[in-house]
Amino acid sequence: MTTTAGDPPSRSVLVVEDDRIINDALAERFRACGYAVHQAWDGPGAVTAFAEHEPDVVLLDLMLPGFDGLEVCRRIQAQHPVPVLMITARDEEADIVLGLGVGADDYITKPFRMREVTARVEALLRRVDRANELAAATPPTGAAVEHDGLRLDPRTRRCTVDGEEVHLTPTEFELLALLAADPGTVVRRGRIVHELWGWEESLGSRTLDSHVKSLRAKVGGHRVRTVHGVGYALADGEGGEPR
Repeated sequence: MTTTAGDPPSRSVLVVEDDRIINDALAERFRACGYAVHQAWDGPGAVTAFAEHEPDVVLLDLMLPGFDGLEVCRRIQAQHPVPVLMITARDEEADIVLGLGVGADDYITKPFRMREVTARVEALLRRVDRANELAAATPPTGAAVEHDGLRLDPRTRRCTVDGEEVHLTPTEFELLALLAADPGTVVRRGRIVHELWGWEESLGSRTLDSHVKSLRAKVGGHRVRTVHGVGYALADGEGGEPR
C-alpha cells in the first residue's frame, strides 16, 4: 500500500484493485483531484489499509486475491460505515445486488471513464456531507413507522419485518424510509435518485434498480411495488409487483 506525500488533503480515498495498471491510473487521477490516496491490491491488504488510514471513501474491485471484494466490504463496514464504490468487470445482476447488500453504495463496470468514477465518488461524498449536516442540525427523531408487518425506527435506524430484525445498509434504510414516509404513494424515480445520491436519474437509474432488488430480498418482494416508468411505492399485503 502507498500514500501520497505532503500535507494531507481534506479527503482520502482507498483504491483496492489487483490490476496494478488500473490501480495506479485511479490513484493518479485522485491525486490530481487533491485526494490523499492509499492503495491495496488484495483482500487482506485492503482491510489492513482501511483500519490504518480510515479513508473517506473506498474504490473496491469485486474480484481480488486473498478474499473477494464482497468480504472486504463486509469487514470494513463492520469497522465503521464508509461510502464504497464497487468496481467490477462482471456486469451480472446477482453480483451487483450482493455487493449492494453488504454495504456498497454504488457500482461501476469496466471499462469505465475516469471522469465518471470521480463524479460518482464526489456524489457519494456530497451525500455523506448532507447526512452529517442534517444529523448535526436535527438529531433523528420521530415515531417509528409501522406498515404491513414492517417497522422502521428513524431514531435507532433499525428495521424489523414480522418481528424479526433485518440488517439494512444505510442506502437501503434511506430508500425504505423515503417510501415509508407515505405508504401507498408512488415516489418518482428521479426524486429517489436525487434525494439518495444527488444525481440526475439518467446517472443513477441502474444503481437504484439494483438497490430496490436488494431491499426486496430483505423485506419481501411484495412490500415494494413498482409502477413501471414512474417509480416505487410501499405496498400493502401481496399488492407489490416485483420487477
